[in-house]
Amino acid sequence: MNFQRVTIGLIVLLVAGLAGSFYMNWKTLRLLQTTKAFVESAVFAEAVAACEKAQSTTPFKWNGGKQTAVIGLGSVRLNKDTVIASYTLFADGVYCDFNPIKRTADIGSNFLERELF
Repeated sequence: MNFQRVTIGLIVLLVAGLAGSFYMNWKTLRLLQTTKAFVESAVFAEAVAACEKAQSTTPFKWNGGKQTAVIGLGSVRLNKDTVIASYTLFADGVYCDFNPIKRTADIGSNFLERELF
């Protein structure tokens, strides 16, 4: 009888612990999404301006573009100490990566073959 009570108690604690961990994970993900949305909205105008001013053989025209999209904020980890952030915009077949730290823009036409900062 004591074995059954101990087993049921452990199962209840396990379920409560799992529920608590899933809840904390959910809260953390919502906080990170909110922070990411805030950073993206703060960087957007500067990214558009830098991308339109960037020198390239393929011009980047956000204003007046027929097909525009915000790819969003991303990052590339070069090694364990270096993370490079980039904010990517797409306008009429041209991709532009904006580095919010260095405030530089790089334009490319193929998403997979672009050189990141």
